Amino acid sequence: MQTETHPAIRPLVALLLLWLAGAALRLTILAVPPVVPLIHLDLHLTETQVGILTGLPMVLFAGAAIAGSLMIARLGALTALLIGLVVCAAGSMLRSVGPHIAMLYIGTIITAFGVAVMQPALPQLVRAWVPQRIGFATAVYTNGLLIGEILPAALTIPLVLPLLRQSWQWDFVFWAVPVFVIAAIIFALAPRITAVAPTAASRRWMPDFRNPLIWRIGLLLGSVNATYFALNGFLPDYLTHTGRPDLINAALTALNLGQLPASFLLLASADRMVRTVWSYLICGVICLAAVLAMVLLGGVWVIIGAAIWGCFGAAVLVLVLALPPLISAPEDVHRVSAGVFTISYSCAVIVPIISGVLWDLTGWTYAPFIPIVICMIALIGLAPTIVLRDKSVGA
Repeated sequence: MQTETHPAIRPLVALLLLWLAGAALRLTILAVPPVVPLIHLDLHLTETQVGILTGLPMVLFAGAAIAGSLMIARLGALTALLIGLVVCAAGSMLRSVGPHIAMLYIGTIITAFGVAVMQPALPQLVRAWVPQRIGFATAVYTNGLLIGEILPAALTIPLVLPLLRQSWQWDFVFWAVPVFVIAAIIFALAPRITAVAPTAASRRWMPDFRNPLIWRIGLLLGSVNATYFALNGFLPDYLTHTGRPDLINAALTALNLGQLPASFLLLASADRMVRTVWSYLICGVICLAAVLAMVLLGGVWVIIGAAIWGCFGAAVLVLVLALPPLISAPEDVHRVSAGVFTISYSCAVIVPIISGVLWDLTGWTYAPFIPIVICMIALIGLAPTIVLRDKSVGA
């Protein structure tokens, strides 16, 4: 049944729900890094087991995105989003059972699967709820995503763990609760659209990986995702090996907080910038310059470069996430998005591994940054190939 809503309120409600869903994408995922030392000590994990724990979400993001597309095709984007939210929160709570490493891994897999289902649902809902402001709505939910990354990292150690008597198990429960609450709010307030009979096109779910545009968009997003995760993973060791461990906290903080200004600025300009090739080119050139400054200049330039990369990398993230709903037919948004996420998160898994292997094989401090620089060059090279024609994919 269609729910009637006031026309002046509905867009604001839709944007609020998109922001909340964006935050839920990362709240439980980023709850892990602050408590890794406690888990490491409690469960006597090896470094390999820690690596598996932190890498599992990206593997699921890549591998389960197509399952999300299937769920959207069969149940609808809103239902898929709600299921993803509940699965994500339940998985996070399951991680607290034990303590046992098997339950920790199983809960992490379930949590990441829920997020993987949610990710292709959001572009579909952007298209359905805010069709005239796709870039703006994408900037809104991406802003929520970034806030969802920052809150667990900023609040867990100084506030949440003392409140929970340093229990990492209860920390996972703590960050699952807001995801359940967000699911309830979206269920209660989500704008309803008139139900229509499913067509053969609307029931398609497998991404068309023969379409080169999906690969170009996926690799464009993948270059940013891979660089973000590689920088978070290798900056601490790089600074330690170069004799500047005192800069680790400032550099990681700059990298992550630097994303916020771009997400707020793009609220005003994303609809215009997403259609301009120069937006991607300029951001790509600045991101490349920021990485080179971190590596070649060192010192305080690591912090400055990290902040600049965070800002302009986030700008590319917002712009690229807006592409699937902008260029796809309404019935194809979910499967185009799933294809893009599959490709991009595969890059996020593979590139850091290559960086680590290069460092191990050569012993050269700068070696892990070679794949990162290649990613930035790929970003610049791919930008002019993104031809924006509405409803062009899947037609």
